[in-house]
Amino acid sequence: MTIVNSQSDKLIHGLAADGTVRCMAAITSHCVAEAARRHKTSPTVSAALGRTMTGTLLLGASLKEFDRLTTQIVSRGPIGSITAEVNAKGEIRGYVRNPEPDPPLNANGKLDVSGIVGEGTLYVIRESGYEEGLYLDPYKGSVPLISGEIAEDFAYYLTKSEQIPSAVLLGVLIQAKEPLEHFVSAAGGIMIQIMPGASDETIATIERSVKSTPHTTAMIREGATPADLLRAALGPLELQVLEEKPVSFACTCSYDRAVSLISSLERAEVESMLREDKGAVMICHFCNEAYTVDENALQAVLNNS
Repeated sequence: MTIVNSQSDKLIHGLAADGTVRCMAAITSHCVAEAARRHKTSPTVSAALGRTMTGTLLLGASLKEFDRLTTQIVSRGPIGSITAEVNAKGEIRGYVRNPEPDPPLNANGKLDVSGIVGEGTLYVIRESGYEEGLYLDPYKGSVPLISGEIAEDFAYYLTKSEQIPSAVLLGVLIQAKEPLEHFVSAAGGIMIQIMPGASDETIATIERSVKSTPHTTAMIREGATPADLLRAALGPLELQVLEEKPVSFACTCSYDRAVSLISSLERAEVESMLREDKGAVMICHFCNEAYTVDENALQAVLNNS
């Protein structure tokens, strides 16, 4: 298993307005930077992947032990698709189909995320008991993309598929390191959900405060915590933090899983790997880790089949 931890990446969820507002916030700078590094994504793709990973983390803030949440954006744009997965421990991973698209800045001088995503569909899959082999029927929901900017698409999903009016802010700040290189200097987001019983005054207060909230990445670069992000977005409403936990980039792949995958192939295919390639290299989609399975290991697979 690959795990990359950071003391600054954290996720919180809490309540406001006597429990009628549910809210989550996360700082994901190191997780997003690690994903961008592993997948060698362009600046615009780094922003799209980072927003999706952060949105997935927020959506899964209240996952229980052995639960898992996966989101996938399947688009007609150059990026093709974006997939992210999170568990109850705050371990997140993600990848894109095409890491290379990087169009010019949009009319607002921002990275053109909607330009590489385009039209498509956002899918959300919630699974329970997967680590214990229970495999309960997963919940599956989907909505069409309404902007391709990702934050708006997550908010639309919550409103239409789960009937929870929500505000979602997601940010990824990309900075140039050298003329041909870039790095993620800040990433994070907030999610505010209006629950049944919220008063009109509460809703109006949140609408006003969210509109006036500074850019998420600007606050993170200035040292804001997840709680600071939420307090800025909630305005005068008092935040009650229920839980805070660390966030890490983590992948469940391993050498043993790579060998197990080869063992599931047809015997003739494994024989071909041994005869023609003298081994095999298995690459994990989620983290881009490469596992080399040598001739001896392939022969052992054949001997045990």
